[in-house]
Amino acid sequence: MDILASRTILQPADYRKTLEFYRDGLSLAVFREYPGGTVLFVGQGLLEIASHHRGDEPGTFSGALWLQVRDIDSATEELESAGIPIVREARTEPWGLIEMWIEDPDGIRIVLVQIPQDHPLRRDNR
Repeated sequence: MDILASRTILQPADYRKTLEFYRDGLSLAVFREYPGGTVLFVGQGLLEIASHHRGDEPGTFSGALWLQVRDIDSATEELESAGIPIVREARTEPWGLIEMWIEDPDGIRIVLVQIPQDHPLRRDNR
């Protein structure tokens, strides 16, 4: 199978509120807009906020979005300025990454990660 592209699709309870969170609150750039949805750039990936196919049942998302940032302290300041609450303050994990957690309007966890200069992910370019 040849995978040519991928994106994560969210179908939020409140499309407008979720779009404003990601586009305006997190300052993600718009890749494409279409009737009923918006696709945003997230580093090397795409995140689609869709207002269709939600259904009446509340959805569940048991995962998290992992977003690498250049500087966790700057990210913290930007989030606080945008009024986005930090669920868990930044800390260095046992695996060496610096992680901070926030949540989108539907409670989906977003892990913001800074990779320290001396971490193996910076040295191993496979």
